[in-house]
Amino acid sequence: MKDTRWLSEIELDAWMAYVTATHLLERRVEEQLKADSGLTHAQYEILAKLSASPERRMRMTELARKVVVSKSGLTYQIGQLEKLGLVERTTCPSDERGVLAVLTDEGVRCLERTAPGHVAVVRAFLIDQLTPEELQAMARIMSKAAAVMTAAPGHATEARAGARRPGTAHRTPPG
Repeated sequence: MKDTRWLSEIELDAWMAYVTATHLLERRVEEQLKADSGLTHAQYEILAKLSASPERRMRMTELARKVVVSKSGLTYQIGQLEKLGLVERTTCPSDERGVLAVLTDEGVRCLERTAPGHVAVVRAFLIDQLTPEELQAMARIMSKAAAVMTAAPGHATEARAGARRPGTAHRTPPG
């Protein structure tokens, strides 16, 4: 443990502010989506990604990557969305082993009803609280972090080794 790089006070403050803000924003988004459409945030993201794709369809493997979920997690969510009539699955015309998720017309209508409230929550609790310069910095920072995590998907355990344990911001842990 002597090689562990514990977080400094400023690093800890930044980390805790990030964690708290993301949890609070996620809770607000979930509340809005549940109230307006009965969807989870994950389900809304699936519908939004399909809506933005050509012909409102995407291979399941690509969709899983874009919404950052496991293939089994996506399969479960797609099953739930199918039950609601918002998405259907079909085989890929160019590869019979491939499966496509397709946004239905009802899925489009659901997005049209839900998106204004979703944007209002994101604006009220994040976007409108920041200056244009802060938004640019946030986009740069989060893109940089996402790129690092995307490039090294199997190194989550190693990345955690440098995190600070509670109560040990800048001092050596007892031991």
